[in-house]
Amino acid sequence: MKVTRDKFAREARAYLLITFGLLIYTFAVTAFLAPHRMVGGGVTGISTIIYFLSGEVIPIGYSYFVINFLLVAIAIKVLGPRFGFKTIYAIFMSSFLLSLLQNLIHEPLLEDKFMCAVLSGIMCGAGIGISLANGGSTAGTDIVAMMINKYRNISPGKIIMYIDVFIIGCSYFIGENTAVDPTAKIATIIYGYVVMGVNSYTIDLVFTGQMQSVQFFIFSLKYKEVADLITHDLKRGVTVVDCQGWYTGEARKMLIVVARKSEMQNIMRVTKLADPDAFLTMNTVMGVYGRGFDTLRT
Repeated sequence: MKVTRDKFAREARAYLLITFGLLIYTFAVTAFLAPHRMVGGGVTGISTIIYFLSGEVIPIGYSYFVINFLLVAIAIKVLGPRFGFKTIYAIFMSSFLLSLLQNLIHEPLLEDKFMCAVLSGIMCGAGIGISLANGGSTAGTDIVAMMINKYRNISPGKIIMYIDVFIIGCSYFIGENTAVDPTAKIATIIYGYVVMGVNSYTIDLVFTGQMQSVQFFIFSLKYKEVADLITHDLKRGVTVVDCQGWYTGEARKMLIVVARKSEMQNIMRVTKLADPDAFLTMNTVMGVYGRGFDTLRT
């Protein structure tokens, strides 16, 4: 029963964080990008272009939902049922929030377009990063990348970048004052590329930062006390390895602990508490898979 409650609590927290991330993302689109006719790539960018080319008749949220629905339907046929419920939830929630916020926000919160581009890039990246870190995905061009990657040996990252470059280039047709000042078209595209660059950097910063892990090598004469504290208090696994000092020739025990970066300070604290003379080294590691960490996907 306790396991079920804990699992439910984890899932509820994940959905809350996905929703929070999507709220940040959609707010950035509707408050900073769309009012200035700027496009940041992805399905949201396509939907923004459709919105302005239709004379502001087709809301961004509507076309966003339809495009993603079609992409998911095609992908299920091509790739198989690889999309979890969280992805479907993220698509519905993003569509709803885009429609809701677009009805509430009609003017840009800032007049400076460059600042809007930078802020929206940061907020979009942070929102997507939070969503991805909790198992959510906005699907979109990610699906196209996976389908192309199945038949062509091109990395998904490059495919997404090429698609986004093309989508942002299409914003040439929706720029402000295009009939009077053609340079406004070029400015709109440049701002879009600023959004894309800041967005990508922020996603890596937020997503990688949350998923990063650390590995500890702990040498201590009180290794049993240290291991007990880490296991019982911090709920982290500990591996004990026999080792020998080359200079002294003495046999010792070494503890190996792999944990999330957010748990780093707690592990150092309990180690010092059990043995102030403990010798400890720490390394940053990426791609930790297994129980208590990420699921290995094949």
